[in-house]
Amino acid sequence: MAKLLRQMDEFAIDHIMLSGIPVAKKWDENEPKRPRYYAGDDANAYWYSATDVLIADAYRQLTPEQQERFHPFLSGFNPNDKNADAHVRRMLELDPGLWQGIGEIFTRHDDLTALIHGDAPRANNEALARVYRLAAEYDLPVMLHSNITSKRERNPLYLEELEESLEKHPKTRFIWAHAGTSMELHRHQEKLEFLLPTLTRLLETYPNLYIDLSWTVLEPYLLDAGGKPDAGWVKLVKRYPARFMLGSDVVGSFDKVGQTLRAFVPFLDALPEDVAMQVARDNFLSILPKKRQREIAD
Repeated sequence: MAKLLRQMDEFAIDHIMLSGIPVAKKWDENEPKRPRYYAGDDANAYWYSATDVLIADAYRQLTPEQQERFHPFLSGFNPNDKNADAHVRRMLELDPGLWQGIGEIFTRHDDLTALIHGDAPRANNEALARVYRLAAEYDLPVMLHSNITSKRERNPLYLEELEESLEKHPKTRFIWAHAGTSMELHRHQEKLEFLLPTLTRLLETYPNLYIDLSWTVLEPYLLDAGGKPDAGWVKLVKRYPARFMLGSDVVGSFDKVGQTLRAFVPFLDALPEDVAMQVARDNFLSILPKKRQREIAD
């Protein structure tokens, strides 16, 4: 946390959304080396509830003044288990006021989906529907990782899973992690040409949808190969200035948080100043629970 705070101070990062990884990678009996990443070997991954315990412990190490800058999200549950909402409720009741959102929930997530024990999680299954209703009850935003397609299909193969969730849960605020993209998708397909028109339609149709512009969206979407802002994306963000937010997606090590976020500056500079500030900070704060928003304002 000390390293993260130094990065925040050095790079003028006012607020941080903090969450754990909801799965852990198994070190299988047949693997000679501890895996550092889910794709490191063929062993499975499993849902890991202790991730929230670690996040809560890290948050409690901060001073009250430092805690004002951090916004913990709860993620350690199995999205295929209809007991998930009961677990989330227990966690919220154990630490009243600590958790300010739910997620990042993993559903469609490249090869990781196939490596996780059990069925492939879907954004529109009954277990998550129960979590979404709980999120609306507690006024919590939900950050959802749901890839828009697979590595091979050049069409929005899994879009229906997200869209059904948006339609059936209009009182739940959804942050779509990385706008449905991932680095693995980019490795196989480079640029998804249908992404921009799809986002345009979704934002027009569902006022409860917000878009996380993390590093997998930066290139090749927000900036072209020469580092120039894409006119279509600039136009879309200006059309929906309250619906986009920056994310670092930095995992495990915080020494590059500032550098990762600074890479967005050319795109932010292409926006009007007030819109750039909304995207860089204010939009995220605006979807936190209303009680937390009042505390920030005070």
